[in-house]
Amino acid sequence: MGWSNSELNSQILILSMLIFTASFCVGDTDPLDVAAINSLYVALGSPLLEGWKATGGDPCLEQWEGVSCVFSNITALRLGGMDLSGKLGTNLDFPSIIEMDLSNNQIGGTIPFTLPPTLRNLSLSSNQLNGSIPDALSLLTQLSDLDLSGNNLSGKLPPSMGNLSSLITLNLQNNQLSGTLFVLQDLPLQDLNIENNIFSGPIPPELLSIPNFRKDGNPFNTTIIPSPPAAFPAPAAMAPSPEKSPWKMAHNPSDTIKAPIPAIAGRSFKTTKLVWIVGAGFLIFIALGVCLLMLWCFKRRQENKKYKKHNTNMYTRSLHKRTCSNSPFEATNDEEKEWSSKLPPLQPAPPHHIPIIPGENLIINPAISTQAAERQIVTNSIKVYTVASLQQYTNSFSQENYIGEGMLGPVYRAELPDGKLLAVRKMNTTASMGQNHEQFLQLVFSISKIQHANIVKLMGYCAEYSQRLLVHEYCNNGTLHEALHTDDKLQIKLSWDDRIQVSLGAARALEYLHEHCQPPIVHRNFRSANILLNDKLEVLVSDCGLGSLLSSGSASQLLGRHLTANGYSAPEFEYGSYTLQSDVFSFGVVMLELLTGRKSFDSSRPRVEQFLMRWAIPQLHDIDALSKMVDPSLNGEYPKKSLSRFADIISSCIQNEPEFRPAMSEIVQDLLRMM
Repeated sequence: MGWSNSELNSQILILSMLIFTASFCVGDTDPLDVAAINSLYVALGSPLLEGWKATGGDPCLEQWEGVSCVFSNITALRLGGMDLSGKLGTNLDFPSIIEMDLSNNQIGGTIPFTLPPTLRNLSLSSNQLNGSIPDALSLLTQLSDLDLSGNNLSGKLPPSMGNLSSLITLNLQNNQLSGTLFVLQDLPLQDLNIENNIFSGPIPPELLSIPNFRKDGNPFNTTIIPSPPAAFPAPAAMAPSPEKSPWKMAHNPSDTIKAPIPAIAGRSFKTTKLVWIVGAGFLIFIALGVCLLMLWCFKRRQENKKYKKHNTNMYTRSLHKRTCSNSPFEATNDEEKEWSSKLPPLQPAPPHHIPIIPGENLIINPAISTQAAERQIVTNSIKVYTVASLQQYTNSFSQENYIGEGMLGPVYRAELPDGKLLAVRKMNTTASMGQNHEQFLQLVFSISKIQHANIVKLMGYCAEYSQRLLVHEYCNNGTLHEALHTDDKLQIKLSWDDRIQVSLGAARALEYLHEHCQPPIVHRNFRSANILLNDKLEVLVSDCGLGSLLSSGSASQLLGRHLTANGYSAPEFEYGSYTLQSDVFSFGVVMLELLTGRKSFDSSRPRVEQFLMRWAIPQLHDIDALSKMVDPSLNGEYPKKSLSRFADIISSCIQNEPEFRPAMSEIVQDLLRMM
């Protein structure tokens, strides 16, 4: 029996729809998605999920369990109630994922610092997650539903949660979260559940208008929002009119009271006038005192700079192995121009310019176009890698090649076909947010020109599929932090002379950045974990030239909390200032680690000893106490005179006032005298 035209058309339409639907379901999966899902599988402890693998595979074509795709991109992971354990890992760089549901499992650890910015629905409820909510959530501007309920999360809500401009539903119930809720008051929430936490303080009025707001089980104040204090406390019958109240004028200009003013108000007004006159005189006196103090500090600072300048000119730079070429940047002020003009001549500069990225601002020479910069990168033997090649060299960024996690992203070991080892850093979204392709190439070009014997060398880069990767030389002996603080069986034994050599190498690296590059380069993240050791225990400092990526936005906030929590931050960092002298302070903390063998922050120690610097400062000038501070693994094998000089250098580096800390060239000289 034949089909009519209408039936035939219907069959063709259905067949076309099936083919179209199939095209959304299958296809060769994006290599970035494969790397991310492989990494997640390993982090979860290789659970029994149909199709899932630790390396390679095609999740979309092979229809892995819980995976949904559109064309060749993974767009959803639905793994709720799958009895999963392990952790979430550090590589969740799915380029196109929209939904992640890992609820009702037994996943532990912390929420990753980097999350896919394309997420719209994220559910991690009913797991065993701990720690605080990371700032990385601030990048999820498309997120509409977030469920973190039923975990062991603690701490305050990060201020960056206020950037979740699309958030409609937020479930935080049954955790141990604390602090106030003001960060949520401007979000377009329709459903908010914060029950059974330890939130306190007043409830912002904006939250009370949310249609579905559940807040029971928190120690909130009884008031909704605190009432502002009256400008002049007085009995109600004798209170001055609202026109006399500054707060009323500012907040309720239309609210007036027509009641007559009692006669006693005249005397009250005279008394108030006298108080104002006395108060104004006192403020003027304080202001004069502050001006005199600032003038005295300015003179001291100028004298200190002159002293530093004199010492710098006396220093012989032939002791350093380095190259430094011309830069299109100008010195930041006349004093720096004068200082640099007095330096002894360095090695001849290459024929092209070196754009160096300072710690705070990126100034690009307009004469160098992006295309010219890229050509110069290639001609200077900076290799351009593909994502596919780096996946091959790192075994799809497998856990076995994972080296560690830095502020800018995870680092993996890569083995080239000829056996050469390299270190590959995957820049996370927090670091590369707001940076276009041209700016990344300029960053690569600038880093490639930082050439010094004690600084990790850039070997290449990759910029494909919205991914940014930097390839560096590899150091076999790990970091100074590992050498000092790992298990005794694995620990590298550093003698007293070794520790002086390590200090000298790190000091020379900072001296080069601070005093031989114009404008000076601020490291911003100097710590023992960024001091690498090669086979000969020679120092190579990493993360040099990357300070600009840590100087703004959520990356800066993450860095600030990290340095503060780990005891490396200088006092001025609390006020948002980070300068060359801040690097000097962090260098002093690293020297304290070398002296004592202790971590900069150790929560396992008694409370008064947890922050190394606070515990050590009172003992640095007491020779008996100093001897007791020394790393026990040295077994007393050090000259006491050398120990005292080492402590003096530390003391000068960790001064509270930045202007009283020495220049790195002075520190290099002091360490050379100890050799």
